[in-house]
Amino acid sequence: MIPLSLCDWPGRPCCVVFLGGCDLRCPTCHNTELAWDMERLPVVPRARLRAFLAGRKRWLSGVTVTGGEPTSAPGLGEILHEISLSGLPIKLDTNGMSPDVVELLLAEKLVAELAVDVKGPFVQYPALTGQATTEDAARRNLSRIFALAEAHPGVFHFRTTLVPALTEDDIAAVRAMPPAGHTLTTQAYKPPRRSHALADSEARRTAGNLVD
Repeated sequence: MIPLSLCDWPGRPCCVVFLGGCDLRCPTCHNTELAWDMERLPVVPRARLRAFLAGRKRWLSGVTVTGGEPTSAPGLGEILHEISLSGLPIKLDTNGMSPDVVELLLAEKLVAELAVDVKGPFVQYPALTGQATTEDAARRNLSRIFALAEAHPGVFHFRTTLVPALTEDDIAAVRAMPPAGHTLTTQAYKPPRRSHALADSEARRTAGNLVD
C-alpha cells in the first residue's frame, strides 16, 4: 500500500492498494514481483487497511486499487466492499481481459472509475502479453469493455504505455480503438525491475518448457 499518491488518480489525492497476481505475462512489466511472485512480498492485513482508511480518509479523496491485475485477485468484491465502507470512492486499474468481473463490479456499484490499459493493436497482443492471450481473445474482451464504457459514460479511461515494440502506426491504431467520446492517453515506459529470484524462477520455468 502507498499511503498517499497525487498521480494515480488525476485530480484526487488517494492511497494505492496493490493486489498480487496477473493473468498476463507482459515482458515489459515493471512490477514483476507483484504480478508473478507475490508470495515473496509483505502482506497488508485487512485490519491495518481498515484502521488506515478510518484514520486518514479526511485527507484522501479516493482509493486506487491496482496490481498486478486486480480482476484476477480472489475475493476482489469483498475487498472493494470493505474499502467502500470508508466512504471513499474507488478507482480500479485493469487490463480489460476480464469483462465479466468488470461488469459485475459496475452492477454492484463498487467502483467509481476504471482505468483500462490497452496494450496495443489486437494483432500485437500475443507478443505484448508474453503469449498469455490471443488476438481473438483480446478483441473479444476489449470489445465488451468498450461496450461497457459506452453504457457508463464518464466512468472509463483508457491508456497505453509506450513500450519499445509499439510503432507510431500502432499508437495511431490504438487511439482509434476506444468508443466515441472516450480518449486514450499515453504514458512513459519504465524498464522492468526484475529481481534475481524471479529471474531464476523464470529461467527454470523456461528450461522446463524446453525439456517438455
